[in-house]
Amino acid sequence: MARKPALSIEALTALGAAKLARLVLDEAERSAPFRKLVSAALAGRKGPDAIAGIIDRRLSALEKARGFIDWEKARAFRDDLAATVTVMSNELGEVSPVMAFDRLLRFIATHESVFERIDDSSGRVQDVYDQAITAAGAVTPRLAQPDAAQLPARVMAALGNTSHGYLVEVARAVADHLPQETLRAWDADLGARQSAQEAKAHRNHGSNVSQYREIRQIIAEKLSDLDGLIALEAKKHPNLQDTIGVAARLLEAGRAQEALDWIRRPTSRRIAYLSAENLADGMGPDNDPFWRRTSVEAKILEALGKKVDAQALRWSAFETSLDAGILREYIAALPDFEDFATLDRAFAHAFSSRHIYNALAFLVEWPRLDLAARLVIARRSEWEGRQYDMLPKVADAVAAHHPLAATILYRALLDDILARARSKAYPHAARYLAKLEQLAAGAAAEAGTLKAWAHHEDYRAGLEKAHGRKSGFWSLVKSR
Repeated sequence: MARKPALSIEALTALGAAKLARLVLDEAERSAPFRKLVSAALAGRKGPDAIAGIIDRRLSALEKARGFIDWEKARAFRDDLAATVTVMSNELGEVSPVMAFDRLLRFIATHESVFERIDDSSGRVQDVYDQAITAAGAVTPRLAQPDAAQLPARVMAALGNTSHGYLVEVARAVADHLPQETLRAWDADLGARQSAQEAKAHRNHGSNVSQYREIRQIIAEKLSDLDGLIALEAKKHPNLQDTIGVAARLLEAGRAQEALDWIRRPTSRRIAYLSAENLADGMGPDNDPFWRRTSVEAKILEALGKKVDAQALRWSAFETSLDAGILREYIAALPDFEDFATLDRAFAHAFSSRHIYNALAFLVEWPRLDLAARLVIARRSEWEGRQYDMLPKVADAVAAHHPLAATILYRALLDDILARARSKAYPHAARYLAKLEQLAAGAAAEAGTLKAWAHHEDYRAGLEKAHGRKSGFWSLVKSR
């Protein structure tokens, strides 16, 4: 097979100007976004004002438009927006960073009206706005000092009254590149705006207060003002406070006792995390996924000289969660040569747990696939095929060296699909049956005299007897 010619600047230059011009013209006639890029590049020969004129016409049209964009036109619309961002960041950004920055802000400010005009459930249009924010951050270091000093005022004028969250994201993108005196002036302005809004008596007066506070915290972090950052955090509602983040920062600063006070503050978060394992085991949601709070609190206790308490906290958390990460931290803090006995104890605890899916996830993650396979076999009648978010991955992981365990899981998955006549999942069911045929000899040898174990031929005969009329499934089996 002939290799595709490599594209490079050198190879394209060798084609000659006339050939390249023809290729560019042909593509520009086919693609409106590409035509926009070419027009901007041509305009660039006349200077930044010419490029800005092209951009301004597009932005004016975007600001005035109100019609809903049908799904069949959504992709072209997105591509047009992306081309506009590219022209602003590349063509205009190279010759006039300040003009590019102003137009990027103007574009970002259209997000509210644009999102009202299009169904962006895929997030592709939002991705274009994210690219514009990134481009604004990239342009900022190229601004002259007087323009950089005026940047916060430009940002607030364009986005200060928006509520979608892009104000904060733009601030985060540019803050790294601003001098400290500019950051301090921005903080003072935000503080005044925050106070003015908080003083208003209207029910919805605080719509932007949280954004102003978050930007002030970004600024405080850039200024290494830990006390200022914490003071702002303390003003939030307790349910919204990042107690773990503040505690971690205080610990890093050597202020362990204050860190302990923060990590132990009571919270009642509205957003909780529910893992596939917790769902399968019938457990409730977890407000602190992956036990980050436990990890930070244990490190704080160690810094305070309370190593025994730290280890007790870690082990208790592991017993409850079967989280591999917290066990690793526990083992890392043990004296030499105590880790083997601790691991035996941890594995025994996992085997005895009634939360079999969490136990299985722990053993796979550690990884101890041999023990995971033993658990599957020991609890073989308890696995539910409807746990398809987890079990196929485990079955695939253990299949090579533990065919019996993999067989148990594939059968559970296959049986559930057919029992519930989930026709959309029949392709998966056919694949599981093919896997079972591949594993049959190894699983039979491993099963030995295992009670109530049906060899593959008997198992398949049972499927045909119970589900022989599911022609959609069997036709997929025959076609493999």
